[in-house]
Amino acid sequence: MTSIKVKYRPSTIEGHDGAIYYQIIHERKVRQLATDYHIYPEEWDEARSMVAGPQNGIRKALIISIRQRIRWDIERLTKIGRRFDEDGVSYTADDVIEEFRRYSNEYSLFNFMESLILKFKQNGKARTSETYRAAMNSFKKFLTSISTEDDTISGTDIMLDCLTSEVMEAYQAWHKTRGNSPNTISFYTRILRAVYHRAVEQEIIENRNPFRHVYTGISKTIKRAIPLAHIRKIKALDLTMTPQLDFGRDMFLMSFYLRGMSFIDMAFLKKADLKNGHLIYRRRKTGQQLVIEWTSEMQAILDKYPDNPTQYLLPIIRSEGINERWAYRNIGYNINHNLKKIAEMISVNIPLTMYVARHSWASAAKAKGIPVSVISEGMGHDSETTTQIYLATLDTSVVDKANAIILKSL
Repeated sequence: MTSIKVKYRPSTIEGHDGAIYYQIIHERKVRQLATDYHIYPEEWDEARSMVAGPQNGIRKALIISIRQRIRWDIERLTKIGRRFDEDGVSYTADDVIEEFRRYSNEYSLFNFMESLILKFKQNGKARTSETYRAAMNSFKKFLTSISTEDDTISGTDIMLDCLTSEVMEAYQAWHKTRGNSPNTISFYTRILRAVYHRAVEQEIIENRNPFRHVYTGISKTIKRAIPLAHIRKIKALDLTMTPQLDFGRDMFLMSFYLRGMSFIDMAFLKKADLKNGHLIYRRRKTGQQLVIEWTSEMQAILDKYPDNPTQYLLPIIRSEGINERWAYRNIGYNINHNLKKIAEMISVNIPLTMYVARHSWASAAKAKGIPVSVISEGMGHDSETTTQIYLATLDTSVVDKANAIILKSL
């Protein structure tokens, strides 16, 4: 049987805060476990061996946070001792402390996320690993921003069971002060929620539902589409003297011609994917196989550029053996930068990006009266599940006919 007591060690310097530590007692042997929690003498209740603290003022939230973290630490230490007892093994107070520290090292949020990111990479889910990395970096910035206000947060990591409703609400508020949209905030929060639920499933932590007061949905956004008249203007521009703008325009049109294909799918199209007048590929996001009829408009753009020396079809990734995903992102950034210049040339008042081509194809299809089932939910609608159902069951020739109708309108 192990007992744990919370103790306070005042500072030897008058007016300075002292430190909280734990006293671990097992078989009459006493060991001490230091913490990073610091309070002033007047915030310690010696009679009850607990942090009392101010009932108001700027330190109130800090004291509440410390009390909560102490409670979780005691829960964790108690569980460790109980597990050792249930296993029937001989152990010491030092063993309890060692296990507590091992848990703290292995089951911090970022260590746990790193393990998930590694698994995603090993399983070929590079895009998923990147989104988890982005969410982790975002949360790191948040922790760094509040670490100066809350001494219990290191600014570099946080324990999984320290993800509280209060922390997540603060994270959401932090995003809002940076001007991020609800959907951007939700993107990061949903990833953190998925990480948290994995930890719950592995019985690392108990589910305290820390995401109950933050937004994790997807709001409808302003549609990013331009009409066919603007597509025609982009197509008619003479950009022969500005090769970078010309290339950006060509890739935008190619995406539009390819039924609003995403840029990442375009970048990684292989020459082997083009067979017998049809492009057959799998979406990198969903794994869904799509078949697109190869048209003269598509071939005309391909013919403008020298043959890609790599296995890839389009002149986007031109070197193999390097970080191809970095190359695709860098080129995509440059294309979007140049598309904004093109938007100014034709007086388009929305930010023109490759993603606009995807929305514009869907918008053009709707304007032509093409059934939603043919357009597919994946082109700007709410449910990706419905999208996959449509794409999986639809005769691809129907979609090709729809695409032909649109391209003839240009």
